[in-house]
Amino acid sequence: MSEPTATTPTIDPIPEGLAEQAALLGGADGLLTEEQIRGFVTEQLAGADYDGKSVCLIIPDGTRSVPLPKVLPAIHDALAGRASSVTVLIALGTHAAMSEEAIDKLLGSTERGAQATYPEWSVVNHAWDDPEQIADLGEISAERIAELTGGLLTDIPMRVQINRLCVESDVNLIVGPVFPHEVVGFSGGNKYFFPGCSVHDVIDISHWVGALITASRIIGTLGITPVRQLVDAASELVDAEKQCFTMDVVSGGQDLNAIAYGDPQAAWAAMAKISALTHITYVERPYQRIVALVPEMYEDIWTGAKGFYKSEPVCADGGEVILYAPHITEVAVMHPGLRDIGYHNIEYFTKQWDRFQDHPWGELAHSTHVTGLGTYDPETGEETQRVRRSFATSIPPEVCAEYNVPYIDPASLDLEALRQDPDTLVIDHAGEVLFRLAEERQSL
Repeated sequence: MSEPTATTPTIDPIPEGLAEQAALLGGADGLLTEEQIRGFVTEQLAGADYDGKSVCLIIPDGTRSVPLPKVLPAIHDALAGRASSVTVLIALGTHAAMSEEAIDKLLGSTERGAQATYPEWSVVNHAWDDPEQIADLGEISAERIAELTGGLLTDIPMRVQINRLCVESDVNLIVGPVFPHEVVGFSGGNKYFFPGCSVHDVIDISHWVGALITASRIIGTLGITPVRQLVDAASELVDAEKQCFTMDVVSGGQDLNAIAYGDPQAAWAAMAKISALTHITYVERPYQRIVALVPEMYEDIWTGAKGFYKSEPVCADGGEVILYAPHITEVAVMHPGLRDIGYHNIEYFTKQWDRFQDHPWGELAHSTHVTGLGTYDPETGEETQRVRRSFATSIPPEVCAEYNVPYIDPASLDLEALRQDPDTLVIDHAGEVLFRLAEERQSL
C-alpha cells in the first residue's frame, strides 16, 4: 500500500428525506414510558412481515449503555408465534465474548435466566474468531474503496465477511443505540453488521480510514462520513432483509427519550439527528485538565478509552486527559499486539509506514485514537502530542511505560478537589457524551 496521510474528511449530508422514512417516537426532550415503548414496538412489528421467517436479532454487548429490558420483551411478544426462529446475536466486533451471567444482566434476565425470560430464543456471542461461523460475501474493489474513502485508500480492496447468521436468516433485526463515535461519526444502524458482526478486514480498513481522518475530527460529525460509506457498501452485500430499531439513551443508560424503526440507514439517520442534540455537550472554553471517570461497563482500555475520545476535543493545547478507572487492570487482552506498538499519534505511523504497514490496522487506529492529534519528525525521531494522556488505572506503572503512557496512582487524585478547580473538567460516566467547544457547534 502507498504511504497514507491524515486528511480532513469530506462529509456528505444525510440525504434529504432519509430520516423521515423511519417511524419515530419521542425526540430530544422527555422520557418514554415503558408503555409507550411497548406500544411503538408492537405497532411497528405488527405491520411488518415476519411470519414464518427466521430472525437474527442483533444487539450490542455490555460496552453500550442501553435499557434492552425495556425493549426486548415487547419484541419477544410481537414475534412469538410468528417468526419461525429467533437467534439473538451479540455484536461483539472483536470484543471478548460475554459470559452467561453478563448476558443475563444485559437482557434483564438475571432472576430467571435468558431461556426462561425469552422462551424459544437462543442467544449467542458473535464468533468473530471462528472461521466456521463466518460467511464470505466477496470483495469490494480497490477502485470502489478509493471512491468511498475520497482517495484516503487507493490500492486496497476490502474482503467482506460476516457472521453466517446474518446471511442465513430471513430477516436481520438490529436493536441498538446511537452515540457519537470516534470512527464513523455516529454509531448505530449498519455499523452493527460491520464491524459488529464482521471480522478483521472490514474492521481494520474502516478503523484505519477513521484514524487517517483522525478521531478528533470525525467524532460526532453528523453526516455520511467515509467510514459510514464503507459500512453501508459492505452491508449492501447482505442479501437478507434488514430492519432496525435505533434508540437515544439517557439517564446513564436507564431510559430512552426516542426510538425509531425502519431500514438500518433510515432508522440510523433519524436517531443520529437526535443524538447530536442529546449526546454532545458544548463548553465555552478548553480545559487544562480533564478527568474522565470511566464506568465499570468498560473492562479494559480498548473499550474504556472512549473516555479519552469524547473529552479530548475540549482539552487545551498542552493540557492533560486522565482516564480514571481503578477497576481496569488490562490494556486489551484480545489485542496483545498493542504492546508491540504502544500509543502514538497518526503521523508516527504514516511517516514510518514501511515499519508498521503489516501490523493490524485496527490496533494502529486504536493507538492513534487514544493519543489524539500530534506530529512526528522522522529525521529526529521526535514525537509531539497536542495533549498528554495518562492512565489512572490498576495497570502497573511499568506496563503503562511499555505502552508509552504516563501512569497516575488513582489514589493520589482528590476528585472532589478537582471538581472545584476551574481549570479542570471532571466527567462522570465518561464515554458516551461527547464534549466539544461551543465554536464547533453544528447546524442541525
